[in-house]
Amino acid sequence: MTNRVFNADSVLVLALGYRFQWEPMQDCYVLLYPEGMVKLNPAAGEILKRISEKKQTVSELIAELKVAFDGADLDDDVYQFLEEAHGNDWIRAE
Repeated sequence: MTNRVFNADSVLVLALGYRFQWEPMQDCYVLLYPEGMVKLNPAAGEILKRISEKKQTVSELIAELKVAFDGADLDDDVYQFLEEAHGNDWIRAE
């Protein structure tokens, strides 16, 4: 069994001080914070977009991504990104 920061029932939100948005000049999603900006790759952008748009559990987030990406097996990848995002203080559990 893997020790994870979040479980399937965790509800995630952006951490205080961060704003998620599409940046046309960068042609990608970004996270803005007082000290700067983080350019996100497409996968990270899709995950954080869903976290910023509505409250949902991690399992609901993964189910939504699976529908969007033709049933791809992406559970481990999503959890890995969530742990990285949490480690960077971008997200937190409510």
